[in-house]
Amino acid sequence: MKTYGLKKGELRLRMKQLEFKSKTIYLRLAEPSDAAFIHALRIDKQYNQYLSSVDDDVSKQEKWLIDYKRRENLGQEFYYIIHLNSSSIPIGTVRVYDFLGERDSFSWGSWILNEKKTKYAALECVLLIYDFAFLEMGFKRCHMDMRKQNLKIIDFHKRLGAKIIGETNEDFLAHYFPEDYLKIRNDIKKIIENKNSK
Repeated sequence: MKTYGLKKGELRLRMKQLEFKSKTIYLRLAEPSDAAFIHALRIDKQYNQYLSSVDDDVSKQEKWLIDYKRRENLGQEFYYIIHLNSSSIPIGTVRVYDFLGERDSFSWGSWILNEKKTKYAALECVLLIYDFAFLEMGFKRCHMDMRKQNLKIIDFHKRLGAKIIGETNEDFLAHYFPEDYLKIRNDIKKIIENKNSK
């Protein structure tokens, strides 16, 4: 299998200028000043059914973000705010975390897109996250746990090629590999680049 990925020094430099852009959205690294926006999303019943619960206290979210920035600086985890290209309005969050081994595997989650999302914002997130994790960071696998009741997200990941490899009482466990992503990457790009998509 072809080896991808930046060397550690190159990756650290890349992280200092991280902002990913697609057709209608861009991702930027979260800051403690984003606490109120993130907290509002996470306590909203429209979006938090399958997320870990949070206290109704914005200051705790801010403290979490301060602690997170230390992990970010060590290259252990990356948390993004998703914005619209057209107006820079924030519309969601996504996180890349739980790095195993020497880039053996990673997970991603904390994924929320609000009602202002564009038609293909979810697919754009997929493209940005997997390009970064597989092609830039060089991870060999993505591991994920999906709530069994979250049928929509299970179907979404299975359509991309994720393989169920086990389960717990609450979750299905799945793996996804760069070779599977590369099989459908161009198809995703074609859907996103459709001139009628906004």
